[in-house]
Amino acid sequence: MKDIKISDTIYIGDDKPCFIISEIGANHNRSLSMAKELIDMSVEAKADAVKFQIYSAENLYSKKTPLHSGYKKDLFSLIKEIETPRDWLPELADYCMSKNIIFFATPFDKEAADELDKFCGLFKIASFEIVDLELVKHVASKNKPLIISTGLCDMAEIEDAIFACHEAGNSEIALLQCASVYPSSPDIMNLRAMETIKRAFGVHTGLSDHTRGIHIAVAAVAMGARVIEKHVTLDRSLEGPDHPFAIEPDELAELVRQIRDVELALGDGFKRGPSNEEFESYEKARRSIHAKIDISEGEIITREALCTKRPGYGLRPKFINLVIGRKAKRKIAAEEWITWEMI
Repeated sequence: MKDIKISDTIYIGDDKPCFIISEIGANHNRSLSMAKELIDMSVEAKADAVKFQIYSAENLYSKKTPLHSGYKKDLFSLIKEIETPRDWLPELADYCMSKNIIFFATPFDKEAADELDKFCGLFKIASFEIVDLELVKHVASKNKPLIISTGLCDMAEIEDAIFACHEAGNSEIALLQCASVYPSSPDIMNLRAMETIKRAFGVHTGLSDHTRGIHIAVAAVAMGARVIEKHVTLDRSLEGPDHPFAIEPDELAELVRQIRDVELALGDGFKRGPSNEEFESYEKARRSIHAKIDISEGEIITREALCTKRPGYGLRPKFINLVIGRKAKRKIAAEEWITWEMI
């Protein structure tokens, strides 16, 4: 499967480090200084990218939308209050460049995609927007890598979105398994769907994670996720819809650390025997054939004269039947390990 180039040093690929996205979204609370603090925490945690969301209430929700059970305010008013000001985009992009972290965003309308195109090297399509095939096709037409979340989707809807991208001439797509509940409970995450999606559509997959904590995201990497997206906040007690389930600075740093540890631990799958670090244990903590009692020179060795114990400097236990019946070439003291030269 072809790698997706994100920058000169970062790719999405099977043999590449997981692409870790710090999802700032609307957790800046319309404060540019807070947005920069969130970028700083992402840099310090060693995330690969920060992501914002660019929408306007007028283009997103009808004012007649019924109340959602998860929110106290009507959705139009809620979204209006947390919009990311679009005149921030040049400054946010420049700030990220100065900090050597990738800046990108999710456009929720065509105008947002057009504005972001000046500043972003890739785009994200949100789960809720995947059925807006005109928007998907418009974003795909920018000919930049696309990360698409698949919350709420069945396989046919995912296929529709991929076809829309292909019609726009864009096949650089990564798909994220996602549960669109905030927060999500572990039992609805269905991490195995990442592999199903990968096999069905021949794309790299990952996880957009809305569970509390970091353990589900780390597990996803162990299962093959090539992209992890996680909402971040400076403080979960802050006012706003996405703060309560987001992770704080120390958790983001720990998420990145654990993901990198898991990647190292996965290895390449070849079973080679002891590593350099294991070699002392290989010699001293494995069993080998030892003399259980004193064996005289010229004596025929019996099973009763042998035992297996540590260290492993002698013959391997699997050779014990080849040792039995041989003649000792020299005296072998009890507790001494036996080598071919002795028999």
